[in-house]
Amino acid sequence: MTRAGWHPTEQYLITPEKVQELFPLLNMDKVLAGLYNPGDGHIDPYSLTMALAAGARKYGAQLNYPVQVTNLNSRSDGTWEVETSLGIIQAKRIVNTAGFWAHDIGKMIGLRHPLIPVHHQYVVTSTIPEVKALKTELPVIRDLEGSYYLRQERDGLLFGPYESEEKMKLQESWVTNGVPPGFGKELFESDLDRIMEHIEAAMEMVPVLRKADIVNTISGPITYSPDILPMVGPHQGVRNYWVAIGFGYGIIHAGGMGKYLSDWILEGEPPFDLIEVDPNRYGKWTTTEYTAAKARESYGFNNIVGYPKEERFAGRPTERAGGLYDLLKSKCSMGFHAGWEQPHWFYKPGDETGYKPSFRRTNWFDPVGREYKQVMEKVGVIDLSPFGKFKVKGTDSVKLLDHLFANVVPKVGSTNISHMLTPRGKVYAELTVSQLYPEEFMLVTGSGSELHDLRWIEDKITKGGYKVEIENMTDEMGVLGVAGPYARQVLQKLTNEDLSDASFKFLQCRHLKLSNIAVTAIRISYTGELGWELYHRKEDSVPLYSAIMEAGQKEGIDDFGTYALNALRLEKGFRAWGAEMNCDTNPLEAGLEYFVKLNKAADFTGKQALKQIKEKGLKRRLVYLTLETDNVDPEGNESVWHNGKVIGNTTSGCFSYGAQQSLAFAYVPMELSKVGQKLEVELLGKNYPATIIQEPLVLTEPTRMRLQRKGESPKI
Repeated sequence: MTRAGWHPTEQYLITPEKVQELFPLLNMDKVLAGLYNPGDGHIDPYSLTMALAAGARKYGAQLNYPVQVTNLNSRSDGTWEVETSLGIIQAKRIVNTAGFWAHDIGKMIGLRHPLIPVHHQYVVTSTIPEVKALKTELPVIRDLEGSYYLRQERDGLLFGPYESEEKMKLQESWVTNGVPPGFGKELFESDLDRIMEHIEAAMEMVPVLRKADIVNTISGPITYSPDILPMVGPHQGVRNYWVAIGFGYGIIHAGGMGKYLSDWILEGEPPFDLIEVDPNRYGKWTTTEYTAAKARESYGFNNIVGYPKEERFAGRPTERAGGLYDLLKSKCSMGFHAGWEQPHWFYKPGDETGYKPSFRRTNWFDPVGREYKQVMEKVGVIDLSPFGKFKVKGTDSVKLLDHLFANVVPKVGSTNISHMLTPRGKVYAELTVSQLYPEEFMLVTGSGSELHDLRWIEDKITKGGYKVEIENMTDEMGVLGVAGPYARQVLQKLTNEDLSDASFKFLQCRHLKLSNIAVTAIRISYTGELGWELYHRKEDSVPLYSAIMEAGQKEGIDDFGTYALNALRLEKGFRAWGAEMNCDTNPLEAGLEYFVKLNKAADFTGKQALKQIKEKGLKRRLVYLTLETDNVDPEGNESVWHNGKVIGNTTSGCFSYGAQQSLAFAYVPMELSKVGQKLEVELLGKNYPATIIQEPLVLTEPTRMRLQRKGESPKI
């Protein structure tokens, strides 16, 4: 409900009386409240498919079926030859929408789509007198505790359960051997024993079921991706190959996804942000074993309560886990990031360890405060290896990056933060760009964006005919962040290279040796404190980490994780891609003007659109809020209220250990965006007072140093 306020879909929390009025056949002893979506319903998939097919033909589409696709050939110009039993079709692009055959289609071009068929059963009853007597159709019921859905089917009922991961059944043989030839409308053998506990739960909730006869038990394949979400969009590594696969909920997504995909194909960019269904969120690390373990877990977890900062543990660690995983796994609570394991927070004696999810402050709250203090007062080390890392080099590399990014291209030995924009001026990605040698660059992006960003860059290279090579270094390189007032003091012990401020300035990069280990060091830190990111060969992660920890004993060095990093970056007013900016936001409303050089000579992607956006003026903008809360903090996606109306949404938030109160970023209309404006943020059904403040709450270390040199006293 906290999210529902700023979404157009109607949703209400309703009383037991209202629940009974809508669904009079329920056992009301078990009902405390209901979540009601008036727009929800059901449709016959076969009839809808045929109607869409008729509409497509009317507008000139050619439909051939049944036709077996036997092979796919990609041609050097990016077009495709689709070999079928009836001959070859030439195509500009192909879209794999092949349902449970999608895996077989992917195999034809050397892709291993992480998909697996699940046996899903549903039960249909004969006529039930109480159902037949109803004047209006019953709404669809979802009982999360009983883990099933139930709806009216003519004069009877239909219900489908989701069994636990121990009981549910996968069709693994189809992944290894392909779908059996000729399998189409056939079904699997049903197994009522497997779903008995759910049938009993449904009978208790809807007592008329007890007297009903089961006339049909259907068991058929539904395709699951590891995280239940589908894979929709263009695929990295193959030109003009698009997918719309892995729809665990079938027809319900058809309308929205069909529109989303066709808009993207026609316009050259996604119509809105759906990064969570990007097919490129998976990679070589998603093995069949991983997919199977995750599909079991996801199916079994279909109806559980989802907590903030949720972790799911099946299939972990993957083969990608990271160079420091074995060393650190017992010392911290790990988070999963695109196959990598990354420390969220570290344990100390007396802490309540382990994963304890909650909607309120939980076991990590005080330890994260301790790590925050560590970085602000001493020096901390963080594993940043999940970053996506690319090398770009070649005679056209400067020209390419000037066209790709809204910022200027950094000089040799320098680094900057740059954004790739879409033609409509939305923020497709944020990367750090470093020119290591003339015409040789290192590009770094967030863990979940690795192949999402690589695909965009590769596409631009191909279409623009740029003479450059791009290499994905993500798996070969580890990254350590060292940050805090003593960071320089500690690292200086390990190298002869001068790390003083005069010699190694903020946003400079260079190659050096630390304890005889080769690193590319960038003076940058997402903490906003004095710090370096150290890029190195993955096999050097343990010796490098150990050398730094050893060197920092006197300074009281210690570990910190991503939760403390998030608190530090929010206090500095740093934005995060995927939260404050994405394909739904332009860089001006996100407060990224500093990184957007509209006056640079190059006509970068999105420049013209951005000029128009600037001319027309913004309708909303990102603001920085403090909140008066109790035992709860904002996470992002909560509704922002003013005068009894929802006027915007938060994008991310946390507890500020510096200010000892909650902090959040939020989008609000321009007229409500001034410093001092009083608003409210909805958390767990309660509106808490919020105030827009001047950002940042804490000045960054480079800014504090600059002010100190001028003789001003900076605020920490």
